[in-house]
Amino acid sequence: MPEFLTLLPPDDARALLFSYLSPPITDSELIDVPSALGRVLAADLRASHPLPDFERSTVDGYAVRAGDTHGASDSLPAYLNLIGEVPMGAAPAFEVEAGQCASIHTGGMLPRGADAVVMLEYTQIIRRGDFHGRLGAGASPAPTNEIEIFRAIAEGENVIRVGEDVAQGQLIQPKGSRMRPAEIGGLMALGVTKANVVRKVRVGLISTGDEVVDPSQSPRPGQVRDVNSYTLSALVEKSGGTATRYGIISDEFEALKDAAAKALLECDVVIITAGSSASTRDMTAEVIRSLGTPGVLVHGINTRPGKPTILGVCDGKAVIGLPGNPVSALVNGYLFVVPVLEKLLGALPRPRATVLARLTVNLPSQAGREDWWPVKLIANRQLPIADRQPLTADRQPLTANRQSLIANYDAEPIFGKSNLIFTLASADGLLRIHPDATGLSAGEMVEVYLL
Repeated sequence: MPEFLTLLPPDDARALLFSYLSPPITDSELIDVPSALGRVLAADLRASHPLPDFERSTVDGYAVRAGDTHGASDSLPAYLNLIGEVPMGAAPAFEVEAGQCASIHTGGMLPRGADAVVMLEYTQIIRRGDFHGRLGAGASPAPTNEIEIFRAIAEGENVIRVGEDVAQGQLIQPKGSRMRPAEIGGLMALGVTKANVVRKVRVGLISTGDEVVDPSQSPRPGQVRDVNSYTLSALVEKSGGTATRYGIISDEFEALKDAAAKALLECDVVIITAGSSASTRDMTAEVIRSLGTPGVLVHGINTRPGKPTILGVCDGKAVIGLPGNPVSALVNGYLFVVPVLEKLLGALPRPRATVLARLTVNLPSQAGREDWWPVKLIANRQLPIADRQPLTADRQPLTANRQSLIANYDAEPIFGKSNLIFTLASADGLLRIHPDATGLSAGEMVEVYLL
């Protein structure tokens, strides 16, 4: 394996992997929008009608002609005759004329003639009597009230116009965007109950090693339960894929090759855990070479943890070899598996969830290597402005706007070896030390990537 440990920076390794991948998946499926949370849209969605499609009130109060309130104040109120109440869920049958108003509730349809709504808090009822004239069907029979208004309002105040939320024909969600709770609610408001989404990426997972046993078994001395198949399955499912576990394969070349070939035939991506280190027993790289071209692209990433990670492509499909240590496998799953899934889904770029926090201790690092540390976030008191030393991940000062986003957290590194899964299970996020740095100092403001 001549390419072993020819280390590449993670960004360069990822770009090389992407350059050999097949184009994004084009297969789609029509599903119910309420069950589409997290799915990626396969086509643009446009509004078939404006939203709202009628003018509605945003407050409880009185629908008026704005001109009738001009000059109104506490000392010189305006007086309007109340002619009815707008029924909820129906169009009012009456029209508001000069000198008149109508009671209206939040979400109610603005009656004809009205162009604004006065909030209830700026009014009071001062006289009772009978309604003047006939209001027609839909009017609420009630005593006539004269309404005293203490505040002038402008045309359109406290009113949502037709199409103010979404115009007819407007692009409401582009191809490649993920369905979030807000988008699901928006589509329901438009009556869109089904959507075409990209089918999930099929990911095959293979664990290797004579020492690895199923989690349901009691390990004998020298054996360990399979962790990686399950942590990576969860990561795949969370990221828009569906995971198939192909079992635990012994340290035999033909057995691993057969399992990997089957997984490659049935899946879009194959992940093999363990078998990526510098050892005569480690066969993952040789298996990847045997599965298709170009084969192994990278064997060794300039990062910690996860230096022996293997990135390969076999006839357009990604085949990734991750270290057997659970922390290394999962951290590099975030770095390489998740981006591959997003690439295959055609998902639009989205910002990673991060917070800024103050580092509690000094962290050493080796220049030229990218380090990822699991950290726990602990709430602290706000730091004085002068004490902040905000830096980006590449140790550049943050802009004033970015500095305003600093959260009141301490970032406490969790020290532990890469085969200790609860090191990562107890972490809130990962702290990146840029390759140009030789470490970080206690008290520095750092960016934490939330898990």
